[in-house]
Amino acid sequence: MEIFFNRKEPFRLDKFLVEAKISELYSRTFIDKLILDKAVKVNGTSVKKSHLLKSGDKITVEIPEIQVSEIKPEKIDLDIRFEDEFIAIINKPAGITVHPAPGNETGTIVNAILYHFNEDLAYGTDPTRPGIVHRLDKDTSGLLLIAKNDRAQSLLAQMFQQREIDKHYTAIVTGIPPEEEGSIKTLINRSKSDRKKMAVSKEGKEAITHYKITRFFDVFSMIDVTLETGRTHQIRVHFSHLNCPILGDPTYSSLKRTLNMIPYNYRKKVKYLLANHLKRQALHASRLKFIHPITQKLISVEAELPEDMQYCLNWLEKYFQ
Repeated sequence: MEIFFNRKEPFRLDKFLVEAKISELYSRTFIDKLILDKAVKVNGTSVKKSHLLKSGDKITVEIPEIQVSEIKPEKIDLDIRFEDEFIAIINKPAGITVHPAPGNETGTIVNAILYHFNEDLAYGTDPTRPGIVHRLDKDTSGLLLIAKNDRAQSLLAQMFQQREIDKHYTAIVTGIPPEEEGSIKTLINRSKSDRKKMAVSKEGKEAITHYKITRFFDVFSMIDVTLETGRTHQIRVHFSHLNCPILGDPTYSSLKRTLNMIPYNYRKKVKYLLANHLKRQALHASRLKFIHPITQKLISVEAELPEDMQYCLNWLEKYFQ
């Protein structure tokens, strides 16, 4: 790709390429990487991104070939709730991992979307996660955004960083939070005692969770949760820290902890519920609302509670209403 700079006043290379709004140069980060990798040359010479262009300069940009993922497509059913030529929104069931990892290379959402969308996926800089913009834990159900090209992926990633995507979760917790409506603000870091877990810490990344109790069930609560930040396991860590752990969460609570929080005469019933009907944390990504980064249309998609969580609610109504 060749571009000529014809302005009278000198101008920074990186800023010029950003302002040029060339579809192949879909983000500032991508442009910076191309310059750093010496894929951008001015008059045949590699330069820094701060290089000042002069009138008549010829800029040559070599766009690298897309790395094709080695992950195999798999015919796995997808519940697609929205789709256009740029993005898709799917309703992920609990029990399925978003992207492959060592020891878990098949049966993931990525395997499924590779089959359903074929080559219409963003590959960005990570061919192992085509189309993925954000993630949900394996045992969290609900709405997941998929990018169908690199430009959409980059713009959506920026929107997540700038907190322009409204994400709502529905959770069932053991216990009653101290306020009917409130916020949890802490730092979250890797747990020192278990590196697979996260924990509230004196050091780490800021994590902000907003919540509102929508139903009371004596010693349980149904809660609407919105995230201002998106840290790993954030909701699960925060409500465990509040001493209201997500019901059924084996990582940040335990069966013993749950049973100790409820009346003795209901413990056998709760134990049966968790063993036979709710076999994962009661957490569901229920709504996504945002302005489409390309069409500028308002997108608002909701996903009803999955069967296991709905069963749990019916059960709570029966015994704890």
